[in-house]
Amino acid sequence: MTPPSDPLSVCRAIDAELTHVWMIRTFLKHADEAEEDEDLREVVRDLYDFILAVGPVTEETDTKAYMKMAKKKLRRLRGATELYEAIQPEVSGHTNFSMAAKSLRLAVDRIIALVQSPQ
Repeated sequence: MTPPSDPLSVCRAIDAELTHVWMIRTFLKHADEAEEDEDLREVVRDLYDFILAVGPVTEETDTKAYMKMAKKKLRRLRGATELYEAIQPEVSGHTNFSMAAKSLRLAVDRIIALVQSPQ
C-alpha cells in the first residue's frame, strides 16, 4: 500500500486508524477489568489523550498543527500500546483482550509510520 503523499491525506489516514484505537479504548474502558486495574485505566487515558489532542480531521484542519501535535503525543500512544501488550495476559486471557492488543498494535504501527513519513 502506497502511503498518502499530501498532508491532508496523511492526516485523514491517521484519523482513519484512530477509529480503531477509539473502539479498543471504548472496549477497555467499559470492561469490568478496568475497575480493578490502574495500569489498564492508564492505557485508556493515554489512548484518549492522543485522540483528543489531534482531534477529528476536517477540510479546515491545519495539517501542520495536526502533525505537530501527533508527533508530540506519539510517545504516549506508543507507551500505552506497549503497556497494554505487557499487561494484557494478566488482565485477561480472553480472546477479546488478546485481539484488542493485536488490533491496537496494528493501528498504532500504521499511525507511527504515517507520523514519521516525509511530507
